[in-house]
Amino acid sequence: MWPEDGAAGSAGDTEGETLGDEAYLAALSSLAGMGPARLERMLVRWQPAEAWSVLARGRLAEVTSVARVGEKVGQRWIGDARRADPAEIHLRHSRAGVTLRRRGTAAYPERLVGDPEPPALLFSQGESALLECPTVAIVGSRRCTRYGADVAFDLGKAAAAHGVTVISGLAIGIDAAAHAGALAADCAPPVGVVGSGLDRIYPRENAVLWRMVAQRGLLLSEAPLGTAPERWRFPARNRIMAALSDACVVVESHVDGGAIGTATEAARRDRTVAAVPGPIRSPASAGANRLIAEGGGVLCDIEDLLVLLDISRTRLPLQEAPARTGGGAPVTDATAVAILDAFDWMPATLEMLAERTGLDLGELAWHLESLGASGLLARRGLWYERRGETPVPAARPG
Repeated sequence: MWPEDGAAGSAGDTEGETLGDEAYLAALSSLAGMGPARLERMLVRWQPAEAWSVLARGRLAEVTSVARVGEKVGQRWIGDARRADPAEIHLRHSRAGVTLRRRGTAAYPERLVGDPEPPALLFSQGESALLECPTVAIVGSRRCTRYGADVAFDLGKAAAAHGVTVISGLAIGIDAAAHAGALAADCAPPVGVVGSGLDRIYPRENAVLWRMVAQRGLLLSEAPLGTAPERWRFPARNRIMAALSDACVVVESHVDGGAIGTATEAARRDRTVAAVPGPIRSPASAGANRLIAEGGGVLCDIEDLLVLLDISRTRLPLQEAPARTGGGAPVTDATAVAILDAFDWMPATLEMLAERTGLDLGELAWHLESLGASGLLARRGLWYERRGETPVPAARPG
């Protein structure tokens, strides 16, 4: 418990000297309703430890005036600050393998330095060096069509195969398809920027994909562990995706879709913005087509993407695809046979197949690409399905 305001030699004075700013920033970020703008206003006035002390001492008038919140919010923050322990919050993140990246330190992504709205703190899991590569945000509608999912997958795969880090929001639809394509390339892993704590997977349908990005790529969030995916966090998340990217590509988006917001944030930061044209009668492409009509770039294939990023094939060679073995050749690899059996002649997603086979996600993605190149599987967006009768080796006599 913190002493009342005015008490000498408070615990905050001692802890502020021994506990780093990251711990206090994590604690401040964990307060309900503490968005980027409110946190930034507090940090303009106080250092992180001092801001926490002001809350814990119950200085309501100062809190509401500086953060520009009502008394109800300020009182809730004060109550939470008196119950919470910044050291414990910091330790919980450390034990979960989450790195705290504070603005103004070497660990903070260089791409965010000088941004008009830089997050005060980022929580990350994975390899931060991925942000040193060329990057592209591939975004679009959650309510995408099969056409859009196919294009997003192909662009994500081709970009990653050329050494480009694909950034997206790990939402269902276009985001998931782009990340699945990047992982299938087995080259440059993707980066996911999410709108919840790194332990709060959202949406649940993308649980396998989320874990795969965390294991092989990089996950970033502005929110501490335990934070629920509140609606207002996603537009805030979009500005980070835009700032981290060299270019932003909208594959499909409705007129008022979140992808348009990401593209707007990218243009605000002088990033290249392009869109994939779609059918003029498709609502899913209305936003993307409008971007093009208003002067955005037109992206029709991977060559257009490489031009946008000023990348040449000679500098970043395309990864070779698995050799085709022919649709009629028997499948002799036991793992491939197990994957084919897992379909039961019904379409299945990567997540469904991972659950049925128990395979490591990286190994599963590689086998799916190999089987697809052999003509034994077809992919439709996020779904895979068997093609024709697949000869399998006869069982050996006992």
